[in-house]
Amino acid sequence: MAVAYTKSARTRLTTPLIREAGELRVATWEEALSRAAELFGAVKSQYGPNGLGVFSCSKSTNELNYLASKFSRVVFGTHNIDSCNRT
Repeated sequence: MAVAYTKSARTRLTTPLIREAGELRVATWEEALSRAAELFGAVKSQYGPNGLGVFSCSKSTNELNYLASKFSRVVFGTHNIDSCNRT
């Protein structure tokens, strides 16, 4: 398998990476998304829903900002959502 990570700013990642024992390794999308969900769940369990939040970008479409807001409220159970729209 080709390495999906280089230190060049001109090279984009093509596969997800997971850090294990301080080192990055190539992972499948299913594994990476499962890991992210697991870690978000751990934060929510330890700190409650307000331990999480979402930050959205003003350059995103209204629809994408709406989805970020909906995700924050429905999945995380928090109203902690902010964006740079107000700057």
